[in-house]
Amino acid sequence: MALRPVMVNIKALDAPAVGRFWAEALGWPAYSPGVTTYVAPDGGLVWPHPAAVCVDVVPVPGPKTATKNRMHLDLATTSASHQTELVARLTALGATPARVGQGDVPWTVLADPEGNEFCVLEPRESHRDTGPIARVVVDCADPRAMARFWGEAMDWTVHEVTDEHAVLRSAKGVGTYLAFLRTPDVKTVPDRVHLDLLPYPGDDPAAEAARLRALGATDLDIGQGDVPWTCLTDPEGHEFCILAPH
Repeated sequence: MALRPVMVNIKALDAPAVGRFWAEALGWPAYSPGVTTYVAPDGGLVWPHPAAVCVDVVPVPGPKTATKNRMHLDLATTSASHQTELVARLTALGATPARVGQGDVPWTVLADPEGNEFCVLEPRESHRDTGPIARVVVDCADPRAMARFWGEAMDWTVHEVTDEHAVLRSAKGVGTYLAFLRTPDVKTVPDRVHLDLLPYPGDDPAAEAARLRALGATDLDIGQGDVPWTCLTDPEGHEFCILAPH
């Protein structure tokens, strides 16, 4: 039994518009099969796919608060000129500079049209085969504890663990990284960005949820009602969902 991350869920007042922004940012098409806007690689994506962590933009009635999201995306670039071009293009599409205490760094911190922070990284050798999403980054208090929980929750491999950060990636050694960074701030509001996890075919989502509760996850009631997915939080309160295979 194991789970794998398949989507980064982003809440938005105008889901189609934010979905179109992320489609341009990632170079992927956007689909609206229902109320959400789904951004994913073209070509009939089929899970389990070790390199595919996509974006699902979900409409909500309220705007983002001024509080920084505790999860964000880092976008990969292949050269200094690519980084410059991508920042300029995304700014023209509605991204704005964001100050999150980053200081003098080689990457550029931006926010999407509804204020969700993200980074456009400088070219790095470790990101040459990640696809457009280099890393999904989560702020936390204890990267070692996060590595223990998420390393057990998913079938991804823990690559690096220190007091300051932890890094996981698909056991196949391809695709996006999941990184936990130690930060001094604490979680105060529900996040606008979270991970959606999917069981493998034949695995029972309810049994997976029970397994994660035993690892320290807790149930989350956000008024979702009777839905085919399970809302949980990890031991530090980061929201995530276990989807039903279909």
